[in-house]
Amino acid sequence: MKKVISIVISLIFVFALVGCGEKKEESSNKDTKKVIKIGATPVPHKEILEQVKPILQKEGYDLQIVEFTDYVTPNTALNDGELDANFFQHIPYLTKFNEEKHTELDYTVKVHIEPMGVYSKKAKKLEELKDGAEIAIPNDPTNGARALKVLQSSGLIKLKDGELISKLDITENKKNIKIKELDAPQLPRVLDDVDAAVINTNYAIQANLNPTKDAIAIESKDSPYANVIAVRKKDKDEPYIQALSKALNSPDVKKFIEDKYKGSIIPAF
Repeated sequence: MKKVISIVISLIFVFALVGCGEKKEESSNKDTKKVIKIGATPVPHKEILEQVKPILQKEGYDLQIVEFTDYVTPNTALNDGELDANFFQHIPYLTKFNEEKHTELDYTVKVHIEPMGVYSKKAKKLEELKDGAEIAIPNDPTNGARALKVLQSSGLIKLKDGELISKLDITENKKNIKIKELDAPQLPRVLDDVDAAVINTNYAIQANLNPTKDAIAIESKDSPYANVIAVRKKDKDEPYIQALSKALNSPDVKKFIEDKYKGSIIPAF
C-alpha cells in the first residue's frame, strides 16, 4: 500500500512539473513571437497596415496581413486563434459582436475615423430626394443605427434616443423615406437601383467614391466610431501586440493617412 501511495505521489509530482514546463514554454513562445498575423479589409485598413510593416521590421517583427471582405469572418478567425489581431471595425460593432457571439475580444488603440456618407446617382442634394425615396443602409445593427443617425442629422428623419436604434425607431418621416437594409459591401453596387445609399467609407473608396467630394451628406468629424485594433483579451498586453499598437499610432502612419486620404479618413490619435 505504501508503495502504491508513493508511486501516485511521484506521478502527481511529475505531472505538475510537466504542467509548469508547458506554461513556461507557452510564456516563452509569446515573449519570442516575431510573426504577427493580422486580418484586415482592403481599403483603407490593408493600405494602412502596409505602412506599418517597415516600422515593425525595425523592431524585429514580421507583419503578415490576411485580407477579408466581410465584417464577421475576421472576428471569428481572431477568436479561434487563426489571427493575432484584426483591423476593420469600430468599438460599437466590436461590443455588439461580443454580446451576440459570446466572445471576449478587446481593442488596444484607435487608429482612424471613416465618416459615413450618403451617396446618390439621382440627386445632387438631399432636398432633391423625392417623396417615398428608397434609401439603402447597412443591415448590421451598429452600422445600421449609425446610418440612420446620419439621415437624422441631415434632417430627413427623426429617431428615438438610443444607441442601437433601427428603422422601427423612426418617429418622424415627412418624405415617407423607405429604408432598405443590405449587406454593407453591396451598397455601392445598388446605387443605380435605389434613390440613395448610406455607405461605409471603406466600401465607398473601393467603388471610387470620395466621401468629401461625392457624398451629398456626410457624418460629422466628431463621430465616436473610431476604427480600432482588435485582439483577444488575454493577449492585450503581450509585447508583440504592444509593438503593433505603437506602430499604428506612430507619426509616420498619421502622416500617411492625412496625405493619402485627404480628409475622407481622419486619424483618431
